[in-house]
Amino acid sequence: MDEHLKPNRAELEFLNLAYNSFYDIFDEIFEDSFWEKDAYYRFSKVKDAFTIYAELLNYEPIKWVVEEMKKRRPPLEAEIGSELFKFVRNLFAHFPFYKNWDEVWVSKTLCNWVREGQTIDRFLRKYTGRTEVKYRFWEADKKKMTYLSIRFSDQYTENTRIYLKDILTETEGVKFSLILMKQIIDTQVIKE
Repeated sequence: MDEHLKPNRAELEFLNLAYNSFYDIFDEIFEDSFWEKDAYYRFSKVKDAFTIYAELLNYEPIKWVVEEMKKRRPPLEAEIGSELFKFVRNLFAHFPFYKNWDEVWVSKTLCNWVREGQTIDRFLRKYTGRTEVKYRFWEADKKKMTYLSIRFSDQYTENTRIYLKDILTETEGVKFSLILMKQIIDTQVIKE
């Protein structure tokens, strides 16, 4: 296999593992029984989905898709599909002491405890004060339309706790996130 073609051998190995794992988690999260499980179990699965997706965002053809979305999709959809989801993943990775979705919070002091200007800090500086973005998604098997809002914090200060649950709700927010993630990564799947 020519190492200059996409995907090359290393990418193909990673992509197969990442896609299979992501799709397994996606399927599980869309089962009603998933939402009846323990909050820590749900949180662990959701963290895995965001982590896998954030790694997939490093794949150059997916970067192209996100750039194209900025030109052709509704306002902020590409930014939500990249920057917001990376922000969530980074909250999970850099502050691994939370046990469920509703506990996760950050403040300016906390996210800059080592130094200012890192990914979480840059995201919050950029999006604090932005108006909410409203979405809806259709679950065909349930014949159900779900409406949700993504809300950005009004303040970003040393003393302000910004809760993840206030940006994205657990159930609707996670389902929406995974749907958008899947739409983006599906662009790289060859349907036979």
